[in-house]
Amino acid sequence: MNDDPNGAIPAEADIALIQRIIPHRYPFLLIDKVVQIVPNESAVGIKNVTFNEPHFQGHFPGAPIMPGVTIIEAMAQTAAVMVGVSLGMADRDLLVYFMAIDSAKFRRKVVPGDVLQMQVTVKRGGGKVWKFHGRAEVEGELAAEAEFTAMMDIPKDPA
Repeated sequence: MNDDPNGAIPAEADIALIQRIIPHRYPFLLIDKVVQIVPNESAVGIKNVTFNEPHFQGHFPGAPIMPGVTIIEAMAQTAAVMVGVSLGMADRDLLVYFMAIDSAKFRRKVVPGDVLQMQVTVKRGGGKVWKFHGRAEVEGELAAEAEFTAMMDIPKDPA
């Protein structure tokens, strides 16, 4: 999973490790780093929101606001990195699919210049189906939260 000779599970993930775990790339890679990973339990992801992101061209011209669905996607990507780290999935072609999004609430606009912090916790984990609770905040203020369920398409070990 990592280059640590002791085999330690990383407590954070930079962009290089993120890209080794999840397949998302520009323009749909929505996290810049994961600053805290507790395997099989929780993670904190960071997204630096910038004006040059493609969704701001149409959402909304003159009043750019990060779409709520992309905030939830950023939470899900944070969760996927945590699962990938927990299961040793770097360089293993992990794919993750939404199964459900529940209780989504949006409380604050997220705009260019904001630093979005996603906190995800495992409600049910292990195997292929995981359920999470996610919170996205800007400067400690709640922007969005949701519960979401995802299926991990875990490739078989090479024989």
